[in-house]
Amino acid sequence: MSHGARILVTDGEQRATLAAVRAWGHAGYRVQVCASRKGALASMSRYCERTWIVPNSLDQPEAFATAILHAATEGCVDVVVPITESAVLAILPRRAEFKAAIPFPSLHAFRRICDKRLVAERAESHGLPAPKQLVIESREDVETRGIQVQFPVVLKPARSVVEEAHGRAKTSVTYASDLSELSDGLQDLPESAYPVLLQERVMGYGAAISLLVWNGRVVAAFAHRRLREKPPSGGVSVLRESIPLDPALLERSTRLLADFDWHGVAMVEFKVSTNTGDTYIMEVNGRFWGSLQLAIDAGVDFPTMLVRCAMGEVVNPVLTYRVGVRSQWEWGDIDHLLAVLRHSPERLAVPRGTIRKWSTLKNVTRTFLGASRGEIFRVRDPMPFVRETIDWVQRR
Repeated sequence: MSHGARILVTDGEQRATLAAVRAWGHAGYRVQVCASRKGALASMSRYCERTWIVPNSLDQPEAFATAILHAATEGCVDVVVPITESAVLAILPRRAEFKAAIPFPSLHAFRRICDKRLVAERAESHGLPAPKQLVIESREDVETRGIQVQFPVVLKPARSVVEEAHGRAKTSVTYASDLSELSDGLQDLPESAYPVLLQERVMGYGAAISLLVWNGRVVAAFAHRRLREKPPSGGVSVLRESIPLDPALLERSTRLLADFDWHGVAMVEFKVSTNTGDTYIMEVNGRFWGSLQLAIDAGVDFPTMLVRCAMGEVVNPVLTYRVGVRSQWEWGDIDHLLAVLRHSPERLAVPRGTIRKWSTLKNVTRTFLGASRGEIFRVRDPMPFVRETIDWVQRR
């Protein structure tokens, strides 16, 4: 292993960045973190050797890329790893200017896999069905055609990061239970958010297969399911558990990534219907994901394996891991609990009877007292948890 190699990672505010920094630190790498403010989560880790304050990749993508290039040059780094979608979109067009390795596929491949409509279309051909959906191309399309869908539906912009006149912006998923909510939801979206997918809402739990593919070979694979999310209607996972790899889903997911000429890490997200047990593809995240720490705790060290691949080392595949490992994002789980206690099912956009206040309180309490591993709090690296706790309290 190349101990002492230098890594520059972006988006120090992200939990995935913290997980990667800790993994690289344990492996003996020297890690530098870029963030848009001082005291960012990953910057507080004992394994962060240096912090660079850079512009926001959404608001100022060009200035961000220039700052990352400067940090990579001045920091004499060997590998640059962007974390968020906006960071990848800013850096990949200027890849040729970097002397360091950037372990991602081409910009073209990345843009294609970020297109949820294209992913759904290609997934069907690989035996991975998407929920029934209708594509709304533009605001004018809404006004000129009658929309007939079966409620409830999910309003999902085809891209999570869209181009605007001054920089980029993130889009979000919303829900509609009737025609009035659908009309309001579509009108609230900016023109840049179109095309929008109106998808049948699948009631069930989220699951995912995470992969590291290098030169056409699967180097690592891992599967997990979501147990609780923030917001409760569906969002980022706050409690999740490692599960066995489904050989059929793994094979189909691998073929889907090959269809996109994929190279690097990716997470293929699914939803499993409670009513039918059918599995539907949701999207593909072509970068490190929020629950990365769970995979590492279960025995699949994606960050270290990715860097070793980027540096030309021979890496033995890791396709087995500990099943039943649970990881809890501590303050995220508290947010889940507070949302359930404070709001009605209608306000939370969940079917009545699926989430109950008393049972949620008991379940969250048991998690804190049980065998789940804290995602942020680590005895040997406590300062990120202190930082997040201060931030959480100040937001209240």
